[in-house]
Amino acid sequence: QVQLVESGGGLVQAGESLRLSCAASGNIFSFNAMAWYRQAPGKQRDLVASITRSGGTTNYADSVKGRFTISRDNAKNTVYLQMNSLKPEDTAVYYCNRVLDSVQLISTRIYWGQGTQVTVST
Repeated sequence: QVQLVESGGGLVQAGESLRLSCAASGNIFSFNAMAWYRQAPGKQRDLVASITRSGGTTNYADSVKGRFTISRDNAKNTVYLQMNSLKPEDTAVYYCNRVLDSVQLISTRIYWGQGTQVTVST
């Protein structure tokens, strides 16, 4: 059974940093590239960053390039998101999951964890 537990969010001021963690159970982690997504109020869930199974390749949304870093620890079944120089527009609920295509991203059949709230104040 798949389980995703995100943590590490909080309320910070612009320019500060947070490190998010996502602990995964089940076979979702071992066989998949993983990603972080975020959903701001009233908006769709968007891809923030992804990382291949080996960790050798990462990709980022343009809005977070140079500020966020995704990493994973396969021994711990955990994926991380280091977020630096946070901006108010980064405010959202952050979720992790395997890499999903555009159809899967909006599907009600995809399991999601509870997410972790990140709020960046000015």
